[in-house]
Amino acid sequence: MARSSYLFTSESVSEGHPDKVCDRISDEVVDLFFREATKSGMDASQVRVACETLATTNRVVIAGEVRTSLDDKTMKRKVKAAARKAIRSIGYEQDGFHWKKAKIDVLLHPQSAHIAQGVDASGNKDEGAGDQGIMFGYACRETKGLMPAPIYYSHKILENLTAYRKKDEKGCGVLGPDAKSQVTVRYENGKPVAVTQIVLSTQHMDAGLSSSDVRKIVEPVIRETLSDIEIDKDCKWYINPTGAFVIGGPDGDAGLTGRKIIVDTYGGAAPHGGGAFSGKDPTKVDRSAAYAARYLAKNVVAARLADRCTIQLSYAIGVAKPLSIYVDLHGTGKVDEAKLEKALGEVMDLTPRGIRTHLGLNKPIYARTASYGHFGRKPGRDGGFSWERTDLVDTLKEAVA
Repeated sequence: MARSSYLFTSESVSEGHPDKVCDRISDEVVDLFFREATKSGMDASQVRVACETLATTNRVVIAGEVRTSLDDKTMKRKVKAAARKAIRSIGYEQDGFHWKKAKIDVLLHPQSAHIAQGVDASGNKDEGAGDQGIMFGYACRETKGLMPAPIYYSHKILENLTAYRKKDEKGCGVLGPDAKSQVTVRYENGKPVAVTQIVLSTQHMDAGLSSSDVRKIVEPVIRETLSDIEIDKDCKWYINPTGAFVIGGPDGDAGLTGRKIIVDTYGGAAPHGGGAFSGKDPTKVDRSAAYAARYLAKNVVAARLADRCTIQLSYAIGVAKPLSIYVDLHGTGKVDEAKLEKALGEVMDLTPRGIRTHLGLNKPIYARTASYGHFGRKPGRDGGFSWERTDLVDTLKEAVA
């Protein structure tokens, strides 16, 4: 039997964290190829991108595999421009990492023909998965977005601080782009009731600021962010616990795409299959099937078929249909799990092509996912975060009735 009273902690990192800078650049490249393909008349479903980014002191290296009908020299120039624009948007204009001064190397090359033959549709063969692997989706009734409370609040703290930093409001203009948060939540009877510990390390551009100075700036924003959950009167606050934090971003610590997969998902409250999302077009099931699993889990919870739901999907490279569908309702279900597993495969086509079509993933919608989580966000009118819709509620209810 699961414990009902406990402490649970999750962390988040800001868009200026070195790894998140790389995630953002990689996803800007994905979006760029979708936009340019559409402009050129290329079928967007044929776009292939697997882009990795490394960032360090005034240096960015972009490498990976792509497939496009676009001119290589033109795209290389546009990739560099997209990277600089992303770095500038994040806010890096520092001596050690500057959007204008950083050297950017683009080392993208054509996709392997042997991978392509497994992924592409041909003859009677449907489009296959871009790789083998397992993907998980999760939802619970702890927050409005049906996300676990610790990761939800960790994201929101940094998202709000970033917004105020960019607007130069509430004293946050002295903060830098690089930051990390961590929130510990106390659960009673399985429900989040209070925050017991708060950790925040944030870059600041004024070297004279002490940890207590930074706390005076950020504490009001943190309290505002946590207004709908109690903060224990004995809550422990750790604000810039190591002291000065002026050298930040890739100048302070090298960044790589795909190193924050727990931050990107459920903060450790649910399993993770191990694959990163950023820099990958949606033929890669690491990304698209994880989105599909979240979509289905969220709809299960939104339909009140359970209070918690974990879904696992598994795939083999070149094979269209998932090898398995697994559901765990954690003892909160109002329907048989085996029956629900069968229903999920009927209400949504879980082949790579089916997922991309159902969720409308062949679009430039990915750069915004690179920070503050891929899940628990509001669906956009342009199709962004489509996996957060709850439009399968009635269909699911009918399928398991």
